[in-house]
Amino acid sequence: MLDFLIAPAHAEGGGAAGGGIAQIVMLVGFVLIFYFLLWRPQAKRAKQHKQLIGGLAKGDEIVIGGGLVGRVTKVSDEFISLEVADGTEVNVQKNAVAAVLPKGTIKSI
Repeated sequence: MLDFLIAPAHAEGGGAAGGGIAQIVMLVGFVLIFYFLLWRPQAKRAKQHKQLIGGLAKGDEIVIGGGLVGRVTKVSDEFISLEVADGTEVNVQKNAVAAVLPKGTIKSI
């Protein structure tokens, strides 16, 4: 009585195998897209930032996340002392460092 509502392939049970493989392929595709567009670049940036922070030394000219520019005067495990003007030092976390500037940048500003 309701046979006209059910497609012949589904009525025989033959259509399920092709759909399952397509779903697995699509899932694997999404995982690959997620890996190459999100996870891998983020891990690369984190590794570069860790190397940047690990290489900080006294006398380096840096810029921190808020845009403050200064010269490193002291480096400890978690913090650095940053001279932003003659006789003015601030303590900032190492994680706040955005970039190391070339020597002489502060004088040219």
